[in-house]
Amino acid sequence: MLTAAVMTIDLNETHDPARRSWFASANSDDTDFPIQNLPFGLFRSAGRTRGGVALGDAIIDLDALLESGLIDGLASNAASAASGETLAPLLSCEPAAVSALRARLSDLFRRGGGGDPNILQNMLVPMAEAELLLPLKPTAFTDFCTSIDHIVRMGGAPPKLAAMSLPVAYNGRASSVAVSGKPVVRPSGQYELPTGSGAVRFGPEPMLDFELEFGAWLRAGNALGEPVGMADAHASLFGCCLVNDWSARGIQFFESILGPHLGKSFATTISPWIVTMEALAPFRVAARGRAETEAPVPAHLLCPDDQARGAICVELTAELSNSTGASQRISRSNLRDLFWTLTQMVAHQGSNGTPLETGDLIATGTVSGPQDEARACLAEITLRGGAPIRLPDGSERTMLEDGDTLTLRGRAMAEGFVPIGFGPCAGTIHPARSFT
Repeated sequence: MLTAAVMTIDLNETHDPARRSWFASANSDDTDFPIQNLPFGLFRSAGRTRGGVALGDAIIDLDALLESGLIDGLASNAASAASGETLAPLLSCEPAAVSALRARLSDLFRRGGGGDPNILQNMLVPMAEAELLLPLKPTAFTDFCTSIDHIVRMGGAPPKLAAMSLPVAYNGRASSVAVSGKPVVRPSGQYELPTGSGAVRFGPEPMLDFELEFGAWLRAGNALGEPVGMADAHASLFGCCLVNDWSARGIQFFESILGPHLGKSFATTISPWIVTMEALAPFRVAARGRAETEAPVPAHLLCPDDQARGAICVELTAELSNSTGASQRISRSNLRDLFWTLTQMVAHQGSNGTPLETGDLIATGTVSGPQDEARACLAEITLRGGAPIRLPDGSERTMLEDGDTLTLRGRAMAEGFVPIGFGPCAGTIHPARSFT
């Protein structure tokens, strides 16, 4: 059985809640990117694409820092890997190098630290003047379904034994993963309307939905045929983002004999910043327990430390805005309520010997909780269309309409620590395109 030490990320000076930056916007109470965060992303400005680190309302230009000679040793290895036109090389770096880079950046940009603000100010790119890009092209995408509350509301109680015994998932379409802000085109496909009528149609999806999810980027894992245990699964987690795995419910419900296909493959939106597992260390909490009536955690997914600190306290919200500007928060849930942890998801993914590769992206599935406000998709919120939501301008929604914008946000919180965020994960619905 694994020991607790195997799966612990130690707290260090970068987590110090008293640490402040000389860059003022990083100290704002509502910023997602205080100096305790320092997430990695890819951006374009002045006609050039490169990697950077978010700090307040700006981006630390890693390429400029390297040229200045202010980063050396292990930290320079990670900075070099993250300064190009994709962050894929960064995910292949040894963890010690990534940690060294975060420590060096934290020192350079902290108040009273080792950096000269007059010099470093020139290496900050205003976020408002940059285009945020997909950090890397995922090598594969797996979408799990790890909320028992979501499963019960969508499929009825009691949930199937499989959902209680393992983190169920499907292999998604990596090619349709896009960064926040990219348009979401309403897909066309086959559906039965009304359900049970036998009237099969082909056309624009009539029941377009969102799913409030959380994602993790992976380091390299295992060779083909070699199963993955919990310790290796934990080590393969590089960092996290927000995920909206859009759902074409009409197409999805009609086609799901073997599982999701065209109803889920048309678009997945993610937030642009990768928040490292090190940055998330202060927000680890106990995994959701099991009631006596629930199946126990299977032996190959059971680890004492993962049970003690395998979940993460991240408050997640979804906001719906229509084309007139009427906006309303429609969901608030917490990642800690999931039935399975990120490590268990990764371990299950690799338990049969399927290779985990650098740049793999996994998502948790809909992060719904037991409270009514924690219903994390419109199918749940509106009781499958039976209870429409009303926006401030009086318009109603049972599903998403063209022109609607859905924005996800996340905030990791723990008493005694500075909250950190992920940046918005947003998409606007565009009309279905006709065949030419």
